[in-house]
Amino acid sequence: MNKLQEDACLCRIIHTDRVEKARRAALETREHQRLTNIFKAMGDPTRLRILFALSQEEMCVCDLAAFLDITESAVSHQLRMLRQLYLVANRRQGPVLYYRLTDEHISRLIAIGLEHLRDLNP
Repeated sequence: MNKLQEDACLCRIIHTDRVEKARRAALETREHQRLTNIFKAMGDPTRLRILFALSQEEMCVCDLAAFLDITESAVSHQLRMLRQLYLVANRRQGPVLYYRLTDEHISRLIAIGLEHLRDLNP
């Protein structure tokens, strides 16, 4: 049996009750798209590293650039995207702009992903 056959049903039966239940529970298009965008943003290695760093404490662009070993311009570009998705927020203290996660949900998403990864025991 090849891999394609392993992942496919061996009979052709549609369980209409299950299909209907899934349709009733499905996200609205707008929510689906917004959630997809959040996971896409978190799926980028640089953005995930930024989010993880900010889950420890707020940081300015200069600190994030030093941590990531990339330019401040590149960090700013990533932060702009994260801000548009409401994953990070900022505050100004004098000339310095500090970034932080918008709320605890973002930290929890990262923690749940790590917990899942570590439970796999590859």
